Amino acid sequence: MDDSLIDSSELSLDRRSVLPGTGFFYPNSLDEDRSEERAKAAIDGAEAVVVTDSDADGLGCVALIRERYDAALDVEPFLDAINARLNDGDDSDETAVETDDGDDSPVGLIAAGPHSLTESLEYVATYAEPGTAVYVCDIAPDSYDAVADPLETIRERDDRVSWYDHHQWPADVADAVRDIGVDLVVGDSDKECSTDVTLRSLGYDFDEQFTELAAVTRDHDLWINDDPRSKDLADYAFWTDAEEYAAVVGAYGASLPQPVEAYISHRRVEKEQLIAKAVDRAAYKSVGPWTVGVTYGRCSQNEVADELQAAGADAAVIVKPSGSASIRGGEGFESAHLVARQVNGGGHPKAAGCKPDIYDDMMDYAYHWTTKGETTKRVILQAFERVAEEHAADEADAADETDTTTAGDE
Repeated sequence: MDDSLIDSSELSLDRRSVLPGTGFFYPNSLDEDRSEERAKAAIDGAEAVVVTDSDADGLGCVALIRERYDAALDVEPFLDAINARLNDGDDSDETAVETDDGDDSPVGLIAAGPHSLTESLEYVATYAEPGTAVYVCDIAPDSYDAVADPLETIRERDDRVSWYDHHQWPADVADAVRDIGVDLVVGDSDKECSTDVTLRSLGYDFDEQFTELAAVTRDHDLWINDDPRSKDLADYAFWTDAEEYAAVVGAYGASLPQPVEAYISHRRVEKEQLIAKAVDRAAYKSVGPWTVGVTYGRCSQNEVADELQAAGADAAVIVKPSGSASIRGGEGFESAHLVARQVNGGGHPKAAGCKPDIYDDMMDYAYHWTTKGETTKRVILQAFERVAEEHAADEADAADETDTTTAGDE
């Protein structure tokens, strides 16, 4: 295939907003080989290994753990690479090219996600030397069975296995992880981000810069949005390589250096344009007691969700060209995780993600792009309807119990 067909950087904004990025078209078989090579290199000779989500919260955990081990990478090569991207006029929305700084941290980083967690743990189980400290941060497994084999292998070999998170954990999954001897600490998702949990769990006297980093990360991750720097952290983590982000915030904390600020400003021009495209496409549906704003596009889902909720939506659904979707709630809707669980996902009561299992071949994806996510929207709205029915049934049961109690009192 001609590379230009999957290179979205030269497309018009309209077309770019409805198609996935180049990485989507990279075959899983090749991507898995590359992921294993990178994981093996990160684990080789490491004193500790961190398996983490690659957003600002997960990578904030990495910065803390590397500080604890005095294992931060030199930040200067990364700043040089940022300046080079600016000088080249990098307008792409692909993740920044990884930087080879000529050295590896003794704390290895394996960037993962909910759907690659098992695979990432298998890499650690296969390649880590006995005695390696292992940390899992900012990810919750869908079930214990999904992680049991590699996690038990790691725990049998290594005395220190820690898991720091703030997502919603089913009690049986948390109990099973703790029962094999993992130090699992799950923070209150309404009060703490995973960086907060890591900060208080490591038993280390961190400088104020890292306490501030946790606070600013929390400001974005919990949708508080009182500190404008938290938006910078979130955008930067999304746009750049995991190692670069961990190195920069490890060196500077939440007050990012000038080259990074310049890079963020440069990238935000197109970001705002893509947000506007997604907001303009939105439709609003009544489902049970809720108004659900539904849209499609390659965009920043948090800002789009804010716009839809400002327009009157209790919940927002942003369907992405890759086939996944983000579900956002607020004071009027706190069941995002329940909706997501019905369509191959999960998350928090006010923020969740999913990818419905409806894509059998490229024709399904072609239909997805040309209809701007029609099938995915329908499947997720049906999940909202089921959750609404469950809520109505729960309220009816509660009312019956109240009536019965009142009658008994009389």
